Amino acid sequence: MRGAPSWDMVTRCLMFRVGVAVNFPRSGSAQTPVNARRMGRQVPRVNRVSAVEAAIEEIRTQIREGHWVPGDRLPSEAELTEILGISRAPLREATRALVHAGLLSVRQGDGTYVVAVDESAVAFSRKLRDSKARDVLEVRRGLDATAVHLATARRTDDDLSAMEATLRRRREAASAGDQATFVDADVAFHLAVAQAAHNTLLLGLYEGLSMAIRESLNTTESLQHAVGEGGDDHEALFDAIKSGDEARAVDIALSIIASQEQQCALK
Repeated sequence: MRGAPSWDMVTRCLMFRVGVAVNFPRSGSAQTPVNARRMGRQVPRVNRVSAVEAAIEEIRTQIREGHWVPGDRLPSEAELTEILGISRAPLREATRALVHAGLLSVRQGDGTYVVAVDESAVAFSRKLRDSKARDVLEVRRGLDATAVHLATARRTDDDLSAMEATLRRRREAASAGDQATFVDADVAFHLAVAQAAHNTLLLGLYEGLSMAIRESLNTTESLQHAVGEGGDDHEALFDAIKSGDEARAVDIALSIIASQEQQCALK
């Protein structure tokens, strides 16, 4: 009869398990989980001894390094348990902790989304929740003008593709009357413009504003404007950025803010 395995053998098996490579699921759009190509490194499987703490830190790291950004939906629970090598119970506990910290948000029936990069951004977002819509729009006027100015000069082909994809989703959602998807796509477009500015501080500020922007857009008036007269203003902004017409792009960006200010005044 064979004797019980030694602690050394058990340890070696656990170390081998931690080193197992992981295959990530493919993603199709901004509303699907982020795929491996967007991640700068392979996510290590988590030692079960500290599964909750390690899972929290790993998810934080992916967000902090920009592999999962605000607005991204995380891989499904089943996929994350495979990626991290842990069971559903510690994963759910880690998710609850990050939701409480303000980095993640769970949307029933839809998935878990990144809503902030770090705790300082969360504090900023909570401050924004107490701000008036008018105050947010006044701050956006300065940020949008700067983002568009820089994006016109610095945008890459990949930046343009990202903007175009969000505009397509925005247009389709508006036509279908799908307000939730419309708001997601609208916010994603403005974040893509900020990303095209290639200024990390500006992008961080804009990401901090993203939840407040989402709330200001989540109105019937915003959806009606998108399908009515003048509703192609976002497409016009994209065309100006693509053609390098800085003055026109800034003018359109400011007119979009002015339109939203008018909608707020009518409430």
